[in-house]
Amino acid sequence: MRKLIGVLAAFTVLTAPAYAQARGKGSKRPENTQQSEDKKKKDAAAEKAYKDALHRIPEQKVSDPWAKMR
Repeated sequence: MRKLIGVLAAFTVLTAPAYAQARGKGSKRPENTQQSEDKKKKDAAAEKAYKDALHRIPEQKVSDPWAKMR
């Protein structure tokens, strides 16, 4: 009987982390569509701001420190 309880306890301890991971993004709970649309709009605005910031960075000159030595 003690062995059975020990095996069940070990099984419970080892499967608890896997159960906790299943509750994340992959859970099957329905999301609120209004929140997801707002999140999509915010993500799109953030992506656009990021790309605009990248375009504002000036082009770097390629420098060759050994150019005069050759």
